[in-house]
This record gives sequence, structure tokens and C-alpha cells, in this order.
Amino acid sequence: MLTLYLRKKVELPTKFTQSLHGIVGFDEKSFLDIHQSGEQITSIRLNPYKTLPHSEIEILKNAVGIPWCENGFYLPQRPSFTLDPLLHAGCYYVQEPSSMFLEQIVKFVLPDHKQGAYKLLDLCAAPGGKSTHLCALFPESLLVVNEVNKLRASILIENLIKWGKENTVVTNNDSSDFNSLPGFFDLILVDAPCSGSGLFRKDEDAIEEWSVSNVEMCAKRQKKILQEIWPCIKEDGYLIYSTCSYSKEEDEEILDWILDKFQCCIVDIPVEKNWGIVISESDKHKAKGYRFFPDHLKGEGFFICCIKKTSPESFYKSKAKKFFVPDRNQKTILEDWIQKSDELGFMLLKDQVHLVPEKWAFDIGLISQTLYLKKAGIYPGSFVAKNLIPDHELSMSNMVSSKIAKESLELPSAINYLRKETPELQFTTTGWALAQYKGMNLGWMKILSNRVNNYYPKEWRILKS
Repeated sequence: MLTLYLRKKVELPTKFTQSLHGIVGFDEKSFLDIHQSGEQITSIRLNPYKTLPHSEIEILKNAVGIPWCENGFYLPQRPSFTLDPLLHAGCYYVQEPSSMFLEQIVKFVLPDHKQGAYKLLDLCAAPGGKSTHLCALFPESLLVVNEVNKLRASILIENLIKWGKENTVVTNNDSSDFNSLPGFFDLILVDAPCSGSGLFRKDEDAIEEWSVSNVEMCAKRQKKILQEIWPCIKEDGYLIYSTCSYSKEEDEEILDWILDKFQCCIVDIPVEKNWGIVISESDKHKAKGYRFFPDHLKGEGFFICCIKKTSPESFYKSKAKKFFVPDRNQKTILEDWIQKSDELGFMLLKDQVHLVPEKWAFDIGLISQTLYLKKAGIYPGSFVAKNLIPDHELSMSNMVSSKIAKESLELPSAINYLRKETPELQFTTTGWALAQYKGMNLGWMKILSNRVNNYYPKEWRILKS
């Protein structure tokens, strides 16, 4: 049975609730009751690239599946995620359940998403929930993940490193910078900055910051972002637009604005009635969007819709930046550390060699000409003489060689390792080895005759006692 973690009651601004009158799905009494109940929901989404039997994942005991997400689960209570090594190994992502409906849109508009080779952009991506979800849904595609805020971009990079897939590029740009890539993307997700009313139950600061003027400011900003990014979608490509706001100014009215401004059509997404999702329509064009209310389902406030572009768009034409070609010595060294090396291309990013899928090397080269890349593919480590000093990013990736030595750690030793302490164990190997918990990589150790060096990133170490 699904139980819930409770917080203190949430008091909502009167002007806010008054602004929702007339919105389909809004029932003031039940809406206020659920916000004042203290109910909190915890959910995760599993990483399909790092699979374990569910019986091996302790937090899944008595978990319940999220109906619109194949790998999404409601947890019976909120565990100490920090003290679960599987979180640090990237085996799952803690994500709000309503936003996982993104999966249903992808499966409907691009049913070959698992095999297809698409170019995708998550424009407002931090902290990375929807980015890792897209990454899971599109294993063969190129995913460009952008965050304009430098600090939030660092958090985004950390989460993508833990996810471990080589088909991602992280950029740190304003939406206006993408105008140099017209007709480049098959699908763009804009999870737009918004007034945040859908997260009132989780974020009390959002309540203090809410105002009618802030809603209006956010709607203006959303239109600016959409206008700047629209040319980047190719003809017959898709825009997925979402917010965590209940305000129609940021939701249905944005839909009407898009339909007035651009040549496009709304895509109707099939929804099971028992899911509790409310299908809304915009006033002018009767365009359908999908609203999530916490008194209708187990999830926070959320709005999402899908638009198909019907107008032609000129395609970006340019010579790609010439890619770095590693010398024979570097290639030989890498062959001992990575698998499927023949499927990989190489590029220099800040004088560091990065590994990217060969089939996407040209496109990544185009992107690097006009955007500020923070991450591309997988950074394997630094070359020193005839050796590689492996980076943590390589240990998290699914391209690390199966021939690398591994040392299995029990829970106490795994936690010590993640605190960047030295595990007090007798090891069977010497040299570089992967520290593992339940067969999942946690990071690098270098085992010497008289000591063990822990290479877990200092900035990621567990501080919680």
C-alpha cells in the first residue's frame, strides 16, 4: 500500500486560488484540502542502462509503479537517498511523478524512439530530470542539454555523468544563441521557467514569491524563449512545452500565442481516464494541454503539451570543426580502458580528449562552432606519458571496459568510499580498480602494496553522518 511522507500544512495566497477559478479540473475545496493535508510524495525513475533486479534495490520494497512511466515508481516512504550507494552509482533519479508524463508524448509522436537517430534539445534542463528521461528514451539519438545558469549547469553535468550515457552534449547558453542552428532539431523540450505554483507543496519559497505580476513576467519570458528557439525545430519536428504552473497565462494562453504566431498544430496525446490527468483546452484555438492536479492524482502541479511544426525551415549549413585525431599511443592506451572503441569519435574540449558516438561527431562539431560546450560525450581521463589517469566520468559510463579490475564493497565500506575515506579491506588486485556496490560502479581506486588511494571526486563526497 502506498503511504506518504507528511510535511506541515501549506497555506495558499487568496489571490492565487481566485486566479484559478474557471480552470478545468480546479475544485477549490479539494485543492485546498490536499495542500493543507501535509501530503508529500516521493518517486524515482530507474536508469535502463544500469539495471539490477528490483529485489536488489532496497528502496523499491513495497513500491508502486507510476502508470504513465515504465521505469517510474512511487516509494512507500522517503529514504535517506544520500546514504544509498545506488543513487551515487546513477541507478536511479529522484523525480517528481507528474513530469514523467513526458514519456507518453515521446512514445506517441516518435514510436521508434529506441532505434531512431534523432537530434533533441532540452533547453532549460537543470537539474536534469527530464534530460536523463530523454536520454533513457533515446539511446541512439543525440541529446543536447542546455542550462543558461552556470551554477545549475554544474548540477546538471553531475547528474548526466552519473547517468552514464555517451550521447549527450551539455551547453551553457541563452536561448537566443541557438538561432545559428535553424532546422537542426527533431524535437525540442522547453520546460519553461515559471511562477512555480505547481510545486507549492514541495517548495514553500515558491509561495512567498508568487504574485500576479510574477505570473505576467514569466509569461512574457516564456514567449521570448519560444520565439527564439522556434526556428531551430525542423519541419514536421516537435516542441514539447511544459511548466510547473497552474496559471492559464503560462499554460493555455501560451498555446494560443504559439498557434497565432507560428505555422503548427497541436498533437492530441492518448490518456487513460483512470490516470486522473485533466485534459484542458485553450480559449481561442481549443488547443489541448494536459494538467496535473494533486487532488486528482499522486503528483504535483504540472502542465504539458505537444506542438508539431508544419512550416519549412532552412537547415544550418556549415563546415564542421575539424575533429582532434589522437595519436597512435593514445588510441592504444584507450583500448585497454573502453569497449566498442570502433564506434567512437574523438574531440578536444578545453584541451581534453572526449569520446563521442562516431555517428554524431559531425553534428557535435557543428554545435561546438556556435555554442559554449561544457560537456561532450565521455571524458575518459588525462594522458600522462604512456598511461591514462582515469576520470570519474569514465567509471560512471557504460563504455568502461569489462576487463577493468573490480572490487566489491558491502554497504558500510561503500559509504566510506563515497565519503572519500579509505575502505579497510583486503583487496585481491593491485593497480587501478573499480569500486562497486551490488555490481554497480561507484568510482576509481588505486590499490598499492601498502595503501589504497580513493579517487572519488572530493566535491561529490557524502558529508551526511
